[in-house]
Amino acid sequence: MSDTARPFPSGFLFGAATAAYQIEGAAFEDGRTASIWDTFSREPGAVINADNGDVACDHYHRFRDDVALMKDLGLDTYRFSVSWARVRPDGGAVNQKGLDFYKRLVDELHGAGILPWLTLYHWDLPQAVQDRGGWTVRETSDLFTEYALSVHDALGDRVQNWTTLNEPWCSSFLSYTGGIHAPGHFSITEGVLAAHHLLLGHGQVVRELRARDASLDLGITLNLTVADPVDPSDAGDLDAARRIDGQFNRWFLDPIFRGQYPADIVADIRAVDAGAIDALDAATLPGDFETIAQPLQALGVNYYHGEFVGAAPDPHPPVPGDAPTDRATGSPWPAGADIHWHERGLPRTNMGWEVQPEGLTRLLQRVWTEYAQPAGTVLYVTENGAAYDDELVVEDGVRRVHDTERVAFLRAHLGAIADAVESGVDVRGYFYWSLLDNFEWAWGYAKRFGIVRVDYDTQERTAKDSALEYRRVIAARAIDVPSALLAPR
Repeated sequence: MSDTARPFPSGFLFGAATAAYQIEGAAFEDGRTASIWDTFSREPGAVINADNGDVACDHYHRFRDDVALMKDLGLDTYRFSVSWARVRPDGGAVNQKGLDFYKRLVDELHGAGILPWLTLYHWDLPQAVQDRGGWTVRETSDLFTEYALSVHDALGDRVQNWTTLNEPWCSSFLSYTGGIHAPGHFSITEGVLAAHHLLLGHGQVVRELRARDASLDLGITLNLTVADPVDPSDAGDLDAARRIDGQFNRWFLDPIFRGQYPADIVADIRAVDAGAIDALDAATLPGDFETIAQPLQALGVNYYHGEFVGAAPDPHPPVPGDAPTDRATGSPWPAGADIHWHERGLPRTNMGWEVQPEGLTRLLQRVWTEYAQPAGTVLYVTENGAAYDDELVVEDGVRRVHDTERVAFLRAHLGAIADAVESGVDVRGYFYWSLLDNFEWAWGYAKRFGIVRVDYDTQERTAKDSALEYRRVIAARAIDVPSALLAPR
């Protein structure tokens, strides 16, 4: 190890993450029925090129090869999600064939020496459950709990690390208020109700799993951001940053760790739509917050970029990322009036997102100090990644992808985590998003986040330079070590 190497703590986990609908395919095989994403992707204009997850990366049939690829990269752990629509189709009885797939996957991971990290919900709600109200009704929290216990029945002896929900902001406000994700609704009331029932389902599952096995490591994954005001001395800019932070971060952190919604954001939403808060009050029953605020072993932090906002428009506003389609969408911010995003000159990914690794350091420090440390909860960065326009080349008969921007992104964000650790934050692991190029929701297959390229016509996998760089970092258990020439083994 060189003198400039920055080692990671002993036991730090290096992994990669995926989600069921984005990679599995086999959409209607072995008893699986439609999820809301099967339905939404068939709505005209909802997804670029009318793409869908019917085949995706065909991981359902190719998982053994994919696990072998993970082993070659040296991954310590693999974060995957289970498809509710595969395990309990239509929200009904258990589908044994669906559970058997995950048994095979987990056994394959164990055989490769890779720790399975299971996420119970990554947005693929059974369509039949949505038809009964989806996350806007309390019944769905109970159905989610039944589904989770069915997964534990099958995998409880094989899986130690359990995440209840992935990014509930996306499956509530982005989906039920902004109409950008499935089911594509446009209601502030539905958004706040969905958020509450997602959190309630989370708390119920943690409580029930802990009652079954107190040794399990239980947690939730939130997508979080750093909201910076354009002018820290301007009251309007400060208020814009407060509202972004409150609606994106604190709306979920506060009930989980403090047993309440943030009062300032409740007041902000009430001023916009009093009926939404009245509906939330009516849906919140005695004991709900005690259920939601279950103690957690782990909090997953998903971080892609920060927010630079003010009360007035930027005279030279940032170029927005590509809109998925021409389908009309709304704002996912219930109290988002007069919030304007500004340009600050940072590089951007192919999603139009800023590259801001120092924001990850600040975010981890803030979440640790204000929420996790007082609760005895440790942190993991459960998603972090970037989409770029990758180009496949053949050199001396070898398929290569020279994704230099992603290599730099990966190293910079690992450095940001090292900075947080050195400042005293207990971060136990990092999962790059994503292992594979995959179905990127409303962007279909137009955006590539993977460290492994997938040819969607042939399903051939090609490790990009970023995968080779990650493999070297994992082998060294450190960053800033001298790199050999990028070359496959």
